[in-house]
Amino acid sequence: MSTMYSAKVMDHFANPRNVGELADANGVGEVGNAKCGDIMKMYLKIENNVIEDVKFKTFGCGAAIATSSIATEMIKGKTIDEALQLTNKAVVEALDGLPPVKLHCSVLAEQAVKSALSDYYTRQGVDPTPIIGCMSDDCHACSCEGQHE
Repeated sequence: MSTMYSAKVMDHFANPRNVGELADANGVGEVGNAKCGDIMKMYLKIENNVIEDVKFKTFGCGAAIATSSIATEMIKGKTIDEALQLTNKAVVEALDGLPPVKLHCSVLAEQAVKSALSDYYTRQGVDPTPIIGCMSDDCHACSCEGQHE
């Protein structure tokens, strides 16, 4: 079974980076879906527009854990604008690929980061929708299409 996963996926599954919670997080996002069974929670500590620290907790399969782990590595130390550029495609590429049936995990990793950034903006008194877009609990679609420009 491990042959369908790259060495990087297996490494991030077996040795996930940045696991846990941040008590002083100023952005927290949780995404998941009963259909896919994976739930990701992302904690961000942002200072001066830079993601100083990031942690995650994921309930799900090995691919969900690996995508969460690599996503945290990809945004740690980056500016908010750089983190907003994170895409599920970039997550998949950083892991040297995922099986097609597991691509939704990379979508959830992207959404978890954006959900935490949305929470950060909300805590700052800023409407996150024009910056981040619509956040949806669904793995595959945005239920509020057309509500933002």
